[in-house]
Amino acid sequence: MAHRFPSEEWIQAWQEAVNDDEVYGERAAGWGVDFDGDMLFHLQADDRLPEDRYFFVGLEDGAAHDCHAVEDPEAVDYGFVLRGTYTDWVRMTSGEVGAIDGLMSGVFELGGDMQKVLRFSDAAARLVDLAATVDSDYAY
Repeated sequence: MAHRFPSEEWIQAWQEAVNDDEVYGERAAGWGVDFDGDMLFHLQADDRLPEDRYFFVGLEDGAAHDCHAVEDPEAVDYGFVLRGTYTDWVRMTSGEVGAIDGLMSGVFELGGDMQKVLRFSDAAARLVDLAATVDSDYAY
């Protein structure tokens, strides 16, 4: 069943894929332990998406928890934020753009402690790979 992107159902399907994936669990062991590893995904409005969308993604020690859409990004605490236009998010979640390539080329912007991200770059890449496994219906 295809999940509308972006939607609450999509982020829940992605969370399940993350938590079912042993590879991610191994690569992300230690992420968010003794620091805030939670992320905010910021989908910026563009000619396809009429308004910004946000998802809170709780990540700790190889697992995703409490992933959900948020209306106000100031209403949640997070240690990292990943920003990009909706069109670029579609490219990433469909497997056209990788996490590291997207960051290095400036397609996406990451806020937070870059040393921690670099230490767990394999885990970050796996998160994006798993997004591409979610059967997605790109609504916009």
